[in-house]
Amino acid sequence: MTSIHEPGVVHRDVQLLARVAEVSDALRHQVGRRIVGQADVLDELLTALLANGHALLVGVPGLAKTLLVRTLAESLDLSFSRIQFTPDLMPTDITGTEVIEEDRSTGRRVFRFQKGPIFANIVLADEINRTPPKTQAALLEAMQERAVTAAGATYTLERPFFVLATQNPIEQEGTYPLPEAQLDRFMLELPVHYPTREEEEEVAMRTTGEEPAAVEPVVGAEELIELQQLVRRIPAPPSLVSFAVRLARATRPGEDAALVCRKYVSWGAGPRASQYLVLGAKARAASRGAPMPTYDDVRAVAPAVLAHRLVLNFDAEAEGRTTRDIIHELLQESRSWT
Repeated sequence: MTSIHEPGVVHRDVQLLARVAEVSDALRHQVGRRIVGQADVLDELLTALLANGHALLVGVPGLAKTLLVRTLAESLDLSFSRIQFTPDLMPTDITGTEVIEEDRSTGRRVFRFQKGPIFANIVLADEINRTPPKTQAALLEAMQERAVTAAGATYTLERPFFVLATQNPIEQEGTYPLPEAQLDRFMLELPVHYPTREEEEEVAMRTTGEEPAAVEPVVGAEELIELQQLVRRIPAPPSLVSFAVRLARATRPGEDAALVCRKYVSWGAGPRASQYLVLGAKARAASRGAPMPTYDDVRAVAPAVLAHRLVLNFDAEAEGRTTRDIIHELLQESRSWT
C-alpha cells in the first residue's frame, strides 16, 4: 500500500488528510459554542470517532457529560439516540423486539422485528453502570461486531456506529460495575474533571442568559467513513508499533512488566490495547494533519487506552494508588526505551 508521505501517493489522500484536520477544528468550534472547557476530553472523543472506537466518560454529576455527547452528535450529520440506563431496563429495550402485526392483504398475523435505540449512528448510553449485567451484555455484540442478533436473525448496524457512555464514579448504591469484558470494548476511558474557576464563571454566564447557541453539522456519515478509512491507511513505522506493543505488555505482570506494574498490577492490558494505542496515535496525528504518528502520540493516548484495562492489587489499594498513577510512572519509564 502506498503511504501518505511517499512521492507516489494519490492526491486524494493528501486532500483527505487536510480535510481530517479541517473537520476536527470545525467540530471543536461547534462544540465550543455550547460547552465551556473540556478541551482534552473533546480531543479524545475526536480520536475515538476518527478511529471508529467507543468511549466511556467518567465524572461526577453536573459536569455536562451528557450535554457534551449530545452537542457532538448535533455537530455530526448522523442519527442519534439516547438510552437512559436504569435498574429495570431490559435487553430488548436496547436491541429491539418482535411484535405481531396483521397482514391486511391476507389477514394473517406475522412477526416483525421492531428495532430498538441501538440502531443509530451515535448511541449515548447514559449512566451505563445503573443497569444489571444482563442488560449491559446486550451491548457487547453491538459494540464489537456492529450487529444485533434477535430471534435467530442478525441485523447489521448502520455505519458509522459509536457508543459513547457516561458513568458516575462516586455513587455505588444501585449500580453494577461494568465487567472487564465490556470495559475492554471501550477504546478510551475519559475522566471529566471539574471546570476551572474562570470556566465555571463562563458556564454560569451562558446558562443563565439567552438560549444556548445553535450547533451546525460539520460532516456526514459517508464522509466520516472515508476519513476513518484514511486514518487506517496512515503508515505506522515498525518501531512505533513495537513501542506500543511494549507499552501494553509492560502493564502485565511477568518478565516484560515495568517495575511499577510488577509492584502494583494484578492483571494488565490485553492485545486490544496494543491495537488501540497504534490506531489512536494515527487518529491523533490525522486530526492535526500530520502524515505519520509519533511516539508522543502513543504516549498521549496511553492513559485513556490503558486506564480501564488494569486491575490493581492490594498494595496499590493500600497506598491509594490509581491506575492513572501507575500509567504516569510507566510513561516516565518508557522515555528511556526510545
